[in-house]
Amino acid sequence: MKKIFWKESVDSTLTWAKEEGRKSTGKELDGALFVADEQTAGKGRLGRVWTSVPGENIYMTLLLMHPEIKAENAASLTLVMGLSVAEVIEEMTEKVTGIKWPNDVVLSKKKICGILTEMQIKEQNPEFILIGVGINVNQEEFQEDLKDKATSVFLETGKKLSREKILEKVTECFWRNYEMFLKTQDLRLLKEDYEKRLLNKNQQVRILEKGAETIGTARGITNTGELLVEDMQGNMRSIFSGEVSVRGLYSYV
Repeated sequence: MKKIFWKESVDSTLTWAKEEGRKSTGKELDGALFVADEQTAGKGRLGRVWTSVPGENIYMTLLLMHPEIKAENAASLTLVMGLSVAEVIEEMTEKVTGIKWPNDVVLSKKKICGILTEMQIKEQNPEFILIGVGINVNQEEFQEDLKDKATSVFLETGKKLSREKILEKVTECFWRNYEMFLKTQDLRLLKEDYEKRLLNKNQQVRILEKGAETIGTARGITNTGELLVEDMQGNMRSIFSGEVSVRGLYSYV
């Protein structure tokens, strides 16, 4: 059984896990899960804040100590976790659950989960990798500026689900998918399942990159997790998640 650490309130489970990872000298915290009932300064992608409601949602960070992967492959773990969350929510709600590349899980065209992966490198290898996950489970309302983009499992199903059960199932699913990832050091064994849920696939998307905007059609992902986008001239390019933000042409998805 992997270790689970719980606090009623933290600034960010990612920050908390990072502090513990820096103090650890071996692999005793490998696979440890850091969970909080509330975050006061949750972190999102591209410096965004993840809004936290106490007692209703899941806020957690998974810590991988000295993982046997190359540093350049670490970003793919965002997609591994995204697939894991989507599979579990789909199973528990019996509703189609999609993924908005690279790090959002979506129900009814609105975000229910965000994922952020960070890494600390030592001598060109990952000393530890952090995968932060926030899942909107039982939240009953959202602030006005988020209502068109965010939702919760409860709002889409009318059912209050056990956060503990979701957390347990997501963790189990992640370890299964992670084992598949480690076999090839990439996403090729998970690609089909991921692309089945990829909401952007074969849809026109806006690529927001260094202040410039281009339009293309998403065609899937590469084995290393980049988004394949075909431009207006039929040329294909790979989009790396750290460089850009991807939006639907007329909406969040």
